[in-house]
Amino acid sequence: MLIESRPGTDPEVAALVTAQQRELREADGGLEGQATVTHDDIRYLVVVEDGRAVACGGIQALDDGTGELKRMYVRPAYRGFGIARQLLVALEELAFQQGHSVVCLETATYLPAAIGLYTSCGYEPIAVYGEYVDNPYSVCFAKRLPVAA
Repeated sequence: MLIESRPGTDPEVAALVTAQQRELREADGGLEGQATVTHDDIRYLVVVEDGRAVACGGIQALDDGTGELKRMYVRPAYRGFGIARQLLVALEELAFQQGHSVVCLETATYLPAAIGLYTSCGYEPIAVYGEYVDNPYSVCFAKRLPVAA
């Protein structure tokens, strides 16, 4: 398994984000509305297994000290092998390298596996923020990153 940086314009990143958005629409029964596209200001990491991109996630700066985890997704056939946990650690390292001391994220109440991953990795609930405030299904979490020794 290889974790590598890719631009948001990478076709495999776009395919993973499209699959993630499709799965979210199916899970929420169409509650969230229109799919979101990739953003140029998100720094993506991709997990490559046997030459195929199987997972992705990104970090987007909210402010100087805070990065937001975006588009975390693992293809269904690759779930249950710890890929998401390894990717999350790599994304936290990327956020730290970008100068962020906090990583926050939004997920949905109807995604218990995601909530379980984040809480087991030290993320704590915070108030819903930004564009998620009016979404009754949004739940937000944050984690303070360790300070370099």
